[in-house]
Amino acid sequence: MTGNQQHQHGNGANPQSNGTNTSTYVIPLQINGEEVKTSTTYQVVNPATNEVAWESCSATKADAIKAADAAQAAFPAWSRTKVATRRGIFLKAADIMVRRAEELSDYIKAETAGAESFIAFNVFVSAEQLRDVGGRIATVVGHVPAYDMDDRSAMILKEPYGVVLSIAPWNAAYYLGFRAITYALAAGNTVVLKGSELSPRCHWAIGSVFKEAGLPDGVLNVLTHRPQDAAEVTTTLIEHPAVKKINFTGSTAVGRIIAATAGKNLKPVLMELGGKASAIVLKDADLELTAMECVQGAFMGSGQICMATERIIVHSSVASAFSQALKRATAKLFPQSGSASILITPVGVQKNKKLVSQALSQGASVVVGDVNAEESSNTRMRPIIVEKVTPEMDLFYQESFGPTVSLFTFEAEEDAIKLTNDTEYGLSAAVFTADLAAGFRVAKQIESGAVHINGMTIQDDLNIPHGGVKSSGFGRFNASAGIEEFLHLKTITWADGVADRSPSSIGKIGLM
Repeated sequence: MTGNQQHQHGNGANPQSNGTNTSTYVIPLQINGEEVKTSTTYQVVNPATNEVAWESCSATKADAIKAADAAQAAFPAWSRTKVATRRGIFLKAADIMVRRAEELSDYIKAETAGAESFIAFNVFVSAEQLRDVGGRIATVVGHVPAYDMDDRSAMILKEPYGVVLSIAPWNAAYYLGFRAITYALAAGNTVVLKGSELSPRCHWAIGSVFKEAGLPDGVLNVLTHRPQDAAEVTTTLIEHPAVKKINFTGSTAVGRIIAATAGKNLKPVLMELGGKASAIVLKDADLELTAMECVQGAFMGSGQICMATERIIVHSSVASAFSQALKRATAKLFPQSGSASILITPVGVQKNKKLVSQALSQGASVVVGDVNAEESSNTRMRPIIVEKVTPEMDLFYQESFGPTVSLFTFEAEEDAIKLTNDTEYGLSAAVFTADLAAGFRVAKQIESGAVHINGMTIQDDLNIPHGGVKSSGFGRFNASAGIEEFLHLKTITWADGVADRSPSSIGKIGLM
C-alpha cells in the first residue's frame, strides 16, 4: 500500500484478518486528509507474542509542522460549521466504529494484548462517546450578563481556541484516543493527534474512522513517531504558533515536561496524569463484595490504568477476614490455572518486580502471589498483594502501574484518610461501607478528583467530569465540562443608543 492509498476498510480488506503478512504492513501518518509515508519507520511488537505485528511511519519535525499548518488552514471553515453538520459526522463515526468493530478489535489486541472484555469496552464505549459528545454540541451557549453602564449592553460568547494538540496514551487506545480529540473537535477546534508509539494502528484507525465519516481534510491530523524522536516532535508542536491548547493523558513525569514547555509558550494545558489510588474499607463493609471490587480495581488491565487501586486500607478489626476474602477474590478473577496478565512491555514487569522485591527485603510480606514466579514471556506477570509496606519503601509512594497492590490496616478513621492523602497524586479513590453518611464523611476529606463509595477506583463515565488534583493533573474531560475545556470566553459590549459622556457619567462606566 502506498502512502496516498486509503485503507479499504469498507470492503473487508483487513491485513490482519485476511492472511496477509502483517509484519510488512506500514502504518502511515495522516496529514491534511492524505496518508503519508516516511523514510523512517519502526517496528510495533505484539506484547502477547513478542513478535512484530507491523511497522509504523515515524514523524519528523517537518511532518509536525505540516500537520499543525494543515490544522490551522482548516480551522476557519470548521469553526463555522453548523451544529447539525458536526453532530452528523460524530454520529456517522459512531456507526462506523460499530461496523468496523472486528477490524478495530484486531488492532488493539495486537498492539496492547488486552482482555477480550477490555477490547470490547474500548470499541463500543468509544462509539457511545462519539454519540454522547455529538449530542452535546448544541448545548454550548453564551450568556448576556447584567451590565452597570447606562445605555450599554454586553454579551459573553464561547469560541474555540484554534488548533489543539492532543497527546493520547496506549492503555485504552480507542477510548482515550477519541477522548483526546472529540471534545476539542465538537467545540469547533481542529486537532493534531499525537498517538502513542505503542499503539499507532489504533490511533491511525481513529483518523480513518473520522475520514470515512466525512470529517473535512486537515481538521484531524494523526502523527506517531519513534521514542527517540518524542522530544523534538512534541516540542515542535507545542511551540508551533498555530497550536493554542494542549491536552495530555499519560505519566506525571512526562506531564511535567509538557506543562513546562507549554508554560514557556504561555499555552494552556489539560492533563490527566498518574495516580496512587486508595480503597478504604470501613469495618461495616461487605467484605466479599469489597474484595471483588478491590481486586478488579487493582488488576484490571494488568494494573496499567491510572485509576488502578494501589493501596487497600482496611480497618484492623476486619483485616484478617478481609485478607482471606482478597485471596478468594484473586483466585476467582485471576486463577493460577489461567494465563498470567500481560503488560505492554517487559519494562513494566521489571519495575513491578523490583518494587516488590525491594519492599520484601525491607520487611514487607506477600499476601498473594510470587514475585519470583517464571512466566511464559517477559511481558507477563501475575497479581501480587503485599502488606507491611512502609514509607521507607519505594512501593509506598511510587505508582506501580502494574499488577501490584499494597494492603494496610488502620484503627481510627482519620488515620485512613491521612494515609490515603499521603501521596503526590489525587486522581481516584474508593470508600467501602454500609453507612452512606460515613462514606460521604470520608469522601469529603480525600484529596482526589473522584471518590467512589462502594465501587472500585476504576470508573470513568461519559456523563461525569473526569480529572485529578495535585500531581494527577488539572482540567476535566467528559460531559459538558469536556467541551467547555476547549472553549474560551469572549466579551462583546455595545452602545444601546447615544452614550452619555458628561462628567457626571464617568463614575458609571466602571473605571477604577
